[in-house]
Amino acid sequence: MDTIGAVALQPGERASKCPQEGMPRPSDSLELVQECLQQFRVTKIQLQQIQASLLCSMEQSLKGQDSPAPSVRMLPTYVGSTPHGTEQGDFLVLELGATGASLRVLWVTLTGTKERSVEPKSQEFVIPQEVMLGSGQQLFDFAAHCLSEFLDAHPVENQALKLGFNFSFPCHQTGLDRSTLISWTKGFRCSGVEGQDVVQLLREAIQRQGTYSIDVVAMVNDTVGTMMGCDLSTRPCEVGLIVDTGTNACYMEEARHVKAVDEDRGRTCVSIEWGSFYDDEALGPVLTTFDRALDHKSLNPGAQRFEKMIGGLYLGELVRLVLVHLARHGVLFGGCTSPALLSQDSILLEHVAQMDDPATGTACVHEILQGLGLSPQASDAELVQHVCEAVCTRAAQLCAAALAAVLSRLQHSREQQTLHVTVATGGRVFERHPRFHRTLKEMVMCLVPECDVSFIPSVDGGGRGVAMVTAVAARLAAHRRILEETLAPFQLSFQQLTVVQAQMREAMVRGLRGEASSLRMLPTYVRATPDGSERGDFLALDLGGTNFRVLLVRVAEGSVQIINQVYSIPECVAQGSGQQLFDHIVDCIVDFQQRQGLSGQSLPLGFTFSFPCMQLGLDQGILLNWTKGFNASGCEGQDVVYLLREAIRRRQAMELNVVAIVNDTVGTMMSCGYDDPRCEMGLIVGTGTNACYMEELQNVASVAGNSGHMCINMEWGAFGDDGSLGMLSTCFDASVDQASINPGKQRFEKMISGMYLGEIVRHILLHLTSLGVLFRGQKTQCLQTRDIFKTKFLSEIESDSLALRQVRAILEDLGLTLTSDDALMVLEVCQAVSRRAAQLCGAGVAAVVEKMRENRGLQELTVSVGVDGTLYKLHPHFSRLVSATVQKLAPHCTVTFLQSEDGSGKGAALVTAVACRLAQMSRV
Repeated sequence: MDTIGAVALQPGERASKCPQEGMPRPSDSLELVQECLQQFRVTKIQLQQIQASLLCSMEQSLKGQDSPAPSVRMLPTYVGSTPHGTEQGDFLVLELGATGASLRVLWVTLTGTKERSVEPKSQEFVIPQEVMLGSGQQLFDFAAHCLSEFLDAHPVENQALKLGFNFSFPCHQTGLDRSTLISWTKGFRCSGVEGQDVVQLLREAIQRQGTYSIDVVAMVNDTVGTMMGCDLSTRPCEVGLIVDTGTNACYMEEARHVKAVDEDRGRTCVSIEWGSFYDDEALGPVLTTFDRALDHKSLNPGAQRFEKMIGGLYLGELVRLVLVHLARHGVLFGGCTSPALLSQDSILLEHVAQMDDPATGTACVHEILQGLGLSPQASDAELVQHVCEAVCTRAAQLCAAALAAVLSRLQHSREQQTLHVTVATGGRVFERHPRFHRTLKEMVMCLVPECDVSFIPSVDGGGRGVAMVTAVAARLAAHRRILEETLAPFQLSFQQLTVVQAQMREAMVRGLRGEASSLRMLPTYVRATPDGSERGDFLALDLGGTNFRVLLVRVAEGSVQIINQVYSIPECVAQGSGQQLFDHIVDCIVDFQQRQGLSGQSLPLGFTFSFPCMQLGLDQGILLNWTKGFNASGCEGQDVVYLLREAIRRRQAMELNVVAIVNDTVGTMMSCGYDDPRCEMGLIVGTGTNACYMEELQNVASVAGNSGHMCINMEWGAFGDDGSLGMLSTCFDASVDQASINPGKQRFEKMISGMYLGEIVRHILLHLTSLGVLFRGQKTQCLQTRDIFKTKFLSEIESDSLALRQVRAILEDLGLTLTSDDALMVLEVCQAVSRRAAQLCGAGVAAVVEKMRENRGLQELTVSVGVDGTLYKLHPHFSRLVSATVQKLAPHCTVTFLQSEDGSGKGAALVTAVACRLAQMSRV
């Protein structure tokens, strides 16, 4: 096939004179036509190669790789959310450059409902030539003047108006409202604008005008406007596709995948500048001689190669080049051409769409060709239609391959087996060419069958779409303000934490003296921590719920071996008499001894009894009240060690040496103390919270003696019950407290522990939903249900390893219908609540270790804290936040946190072992 770049009239050639000699035979004509049209046929394999190559280039660009340079640019648009249907209000839109030498001002009213829509008001202003070629200030002053003129003609209430700016020139966008002009196009040559932020230039012009208060909220390109301007369907619209004079697409990418955006959560809209895509290996084989000729004669040879095969600016020219070629070879128009046919761009997109119309195309062909000075025969008309079909079908198929790459990217990044997505379409090719749309859709289904794609035409992307971007930005900004105001009380300052530390320190001192205090500071009669010399076999009992454990703990040099058996406590026993309960416990101990071959042995026993007690000695503990579903009669107000010994006595055939009753917090400290002799504090942060530490005995007013140490059970969950934490309590804390079984009590615990954090979050979510900030303002039954939001969800949601889609899945499992924005806000709520809890906990630990340091008159204290509890252990950030807070508030203390292993079992045995060691030392 000959080169077709030169299509000018040959010397002496006239349209009225057609060559007769050398005309091809019919068989030759058919072969020539087939050879010509065959060039436009693209195989599925070729389309898949283009899809894969474009996807690879997209991913390169997202990662910021520049070697080899990706052939597409993935530009963040800083649009972080799509509409969710509740957007409402009045918005101004300024379009500059979309329609050449004019600008358009629109007033768009969004009603927040599908049922009622308001037609936008708009006015177009012609930009004078001297303004287009003048200074930048002239241009933007002209734009500001047009805005004022428009608003004067459409009176509005005195309000701050929000404006979206559609500026259709090459720009580098660095924020939603920040965009630097790269270069002028379309005949504009205003000085002093290139390299400047055009949003700021517009703002300054509006201020100079001074007539109206207008806030330029967003800078929007037409592709993003297309995506944002489509009518909402049952599924989110997260892809925008324009095929107009040029072609472009955008989609919602996971922000963490976009190197240019410093975000690791949420999504951001990325504009794919795919018109510049070119890969010789993938695209080269589908380039025709006509494509090369078109490129050669274009204003930008070698650039925008992909766009030149798809965009509406070029389809008519491709058809013209083919027609010229066939005419010159005598296949069309009897070998005749015309000056009009030989003129570049004489066939437009509109002509191609009309000629390719199956219903009216034949008549349109005759009319259009005659307008070009040609005299087509019936066979000519049919062949011209085949050419139009071939060119447009290829364009649609190539566009489908590019769209398939985007959909594949979406599916991969969201790790979904089936991607359900809506694509908003815009541009004159879609609007005027039904075959293009149909072919595109069919080919997309063929290339990505695992994607369920709906196509929805956008409604005025340049107007309504830009307004919608502005509305979404305004909504997000308003919601952000409400969220920040709501969570502000949870953001504790260093000064506030210092006050908490000081108040706890003061309450500790008062409690140790026996004065009125919210901290009871109970002596545990544990006088030492393990020193590593403990040896022997010990029994431990762990009673704290409906399951009861018996343990054999073997303490040897350098190791602790544990054998345990779990026994259930039937409800009838837990609710029966005290004698029944303790007889059942002894039966379990006997069974365990028999299983372990310990029958007849009297081993020292430690008893972890996790119910509120007042301890009068190491082996004396008065039960204050039952909790956790227990209600055995005859126990409250009694010494539980005595009740256990009485049950052992009734058994007669066995002897047990009950050495100690142990609080689980003390057990936690002791279990870590065996491995680290510096461990002198215990901390539990699980369902509840508590702490203990080794205090100087001389400071404990309720126990005689001035030398040595005493482990103090702080019962710090009640800290603040005297009102001292009132300045930190929020309305959400008050709601949780009022709904609890013990209003006004355990205030510190209710701000820290796992039993309550989920409830605090639930109340915050209810509040934000009532304000329309979350879940589109729709209250669900699920959120009304008390304790539905478990604290474990905070740990899961805040996990760094979870993508946003997994966070959404957790919340959807709770019956919540939410968007990615909702998921992000729920994450922030969880973070705020758990951060405050960890910081308060850290302030408490800082108060304790600082007291220990001052007690001992040390400049620097090195101490370890044994910790247990599901919240501390399972939450991804809690432990780090506690440690960081302690470091800030107690800078002269080096604190190491050790996670306890079986504080209730191993710890109880070690309390017993230490007691036995001390007793033996005193006998010696």
